[in-house]
Amino acid sequence: MAEAFKGYQGRALAILKSFNVRVWSEVKIESSRGGFSGILLPRSESDDDKHIVLKLASGYNVGIAVETIQNIEEHGYKEAHYKIPEKEFPFTEGRPSVKLFGTGGTIASRLDYRTGAVIPAFSPGELYGAVPELADICNLSTEKLFAVFSENMGPEQYKTLAIAIGEEIKKGIDGVVIGHGTDTMHHTASALAFMIQNPPVPIVMVGSQRSSDRPSSDAALNLIHATKTAAESDIAEVMVCMYGPTSDKYGLLHRGTRVRKMHSSYRSTFRTVGDIPLAVVDKKGFKMLKDDYNRRRQDRSVKILPYFEEKVALVYYYPNMQPDIIDALVDNGYRGIVIAGTGLGHVNKPVYPAIERATAKGVAIYMTVQTLWGFVHMFVYDTGRDLMQKGIVPTENMLPEVAYTKLGWALGQTDDLEKVRELMLTPIRDDITEREPYNGYLVFQGGLDEVEEFIKKHHK
Repeated sequence: MAEAFKGYQGRALAILKSFNVRVWSEVKIESSRGGFSGILLPRSESDDDKHIVLKLASGYNVGIAVETIQNIEEHGYKEAHYKIPEKEFPFTEGRPSVKLFGTGGTIASRLDYRTGAVIPAFSPGELYGAVPELADICNLSTEKLFAVFSENMGPEQYKTLAIAIGEEIKKGIDGVVIGHGTDTMHHTASALAFMIQNPPVPIVMVGSQRSSDRPSSDAALNLIHATKTAAESDIAEVMVCMYGPTSDKYGLLHRGTRVRKMHSSYRSTFRTVGDIPLAVVDKKGFKMLKDDYNRRRQDRSVKILPYFEEKVALVYYYPNMQPDIIDALVDNGYRGIVIAGTGLGHVNKPVYPAIERATAKGVAIYMTVQTLWGFVHMFVYDTGRDLMQKGIVPTENMLPEVAYTKLGWALGQTDDLEKVRELMLTPIRDDITEREPYNGYLVFQGGLDEVEEFIKKHHK
């Protein structure tokens, strides 16, 4: 009998018993807040006893306050099973071989109704069970390296991934896919772009904004696009493959050093900043947008540089920032600091002495711009020139997160600050570009006549 009311207690348990409804039943609830229909879910162990939880047809969960409930009717019962069984991937002679590395994240997730949280639960083999179309693209082998959310990815995982990818390339793999959480995918993409240089095959990072148990999930299509890219694309670089528009029309291939997550929940969250994407991908093929990319080769030569100094910080400047922020980093042994400065690359004067103390102690300090688009120009105003005299080095149009991973990578290889500077300012896969193209900065402002007209034509 306990299973019928799994997890519920107190007032929530009492109301379920009073209407004689069970967990996992299909119910219609009338409340003072309106009517709701869905599947009655087990209570999360961390929830209170004041709400019951429904999974709506949209895939979203909603909590309904017990005190508002007027009636509950049970219309059916079918216990949900969200576990997808693993399936051995079929081998087809002549198809490209692709290695899928699993690290966790929403593309490899399901909803855990014990806690109410999205957890890394799908193994790479289960992903094939969920997306059988992959077998029409390639011969896929899988390996789960980690099972973590992307906020828990860091230098050790970057290095492990780089080494594992290098080994697969030497074995003869035709392409690599990395399943990764979206929140820090752009950090990992840039780190791998520095650690894996001149690869002969595509290396494609992919994730999803919405978990696989939701009707609006982008997991399957993103995975299909990423696998097709790894198997067939001529672009032999570290890329991020995610939705282009918000609809299910096509994906975009973003260069690993120029990509950034720009929206917390949109499926089309990733954008190339200061440039245009490498290509468009759909189930039919590729439309190349750039031609200056590293091309696929038949050799197995690749340079793996799995280095990273963990004592590096990224500091976002804000008005009235105090010098003890910089002093604290130095006192705690940090060897490098990237500052996302205002405008062309500025901070306030009270911070100057702390910067001077830091550079005097051999701490490498680099300046980026928090505007994201545009270049650091510290020689325009006296304040910028003063900062350069105190040892801060401008990083052109490198994105802040990219500058952070590159500085960690550079300091992981040498203590010589001149060599660090040389590594930082030598462009690698367009982390620094000569200029931004005219269409590399597009931020449309809604409400304007011309923009609204454009949206009506292209946004369905």
